[in-house]
Amino acid sequence: MKVLGIIPSRYDSSRFPGKPLIDLLGKSMIQRVYEQAKKCIAFTDVVVATDDKRIYDHVKAFGGLVMMTSTEHGSGTERCGEVIEQYKDYDIVVNIQGDEPLIRPEQLTDLIAVFNDSSVEIGTIVKPMSNEADIRNPNRIKVVLDNNKNGIYFSRSPIPHIANTPHEKWLDKTTFYKHIGIYAWRTKTLQELLNLKATTLEKLESLEQLRWIFNGYSIRTVETTVETPNIDAPEDVEAVLNLLRN
Repeated sequence: MKVLGIIPSRYDSSRFPGKPLIDLLGKSMIQRVYEQAKKCIAFTDVVVATDDKRIYDHVKAFGGLVMMTSTEHGSGTERCGEVIEQYKDYDIVVNIQGDEPLIRPEQLTDLIAVFNDSSVEIGTIVKPMSNEADIRNPNRIKVVLDNNKNGIYFSRSPIPHIANTPHEKWLDKTTFYKHIGIYAWRTKTLQELLNLKATTLEKLESLEQLRWIFNGYSIRTVETTVETPNIDAPEDVEAVLNLLRN
């Protein structure tokens, strides 16, 4: 099974322009993500997909594999779709978040392993939640699972809703799962998904995976107990630096 890891990387970010090239104790963020991904033994290749020459030149300089892609893509999924046109003989594609410099290679290995089941079309990672405030935080994406550990709905709202119970007691009643936004697809599945039109649910929640579920695709989840910090804004950098120092 040939597996391609793709790290979409944009220079322009509304909250933190240029963040792929910020220095994290002597290495850029994109270099740290790339090197962590390369530690995953399940990957055949790992490539950075960017629309910016500064990132392209930087990845080339540290010896990474990189591909220039269109500036018109609206999501990392679309950017991955352009990349696989050059890697059509690969079986599995993994979209690795470019802002997670501490990503664990074993998590990527576990995610890829779900495709040993031939019925799996899409895979992603979930983590049990332990913080009641996170359950109500719309920036923490929640997911409910079926008996086969497929995600049957993703939401910014608390799901499931527990009737007649105060919020602070909800964690005593059931397990809430947080979505860790790393996706893996069979190559043919990704090609199909790119032809789907946006749906109402996707627009309402601003979650592209709802487009896939609405159109009948299953998303198999793998559970993790680890969550590494991402860098979304400048105030997130110090937490990552502290972990790198220790």
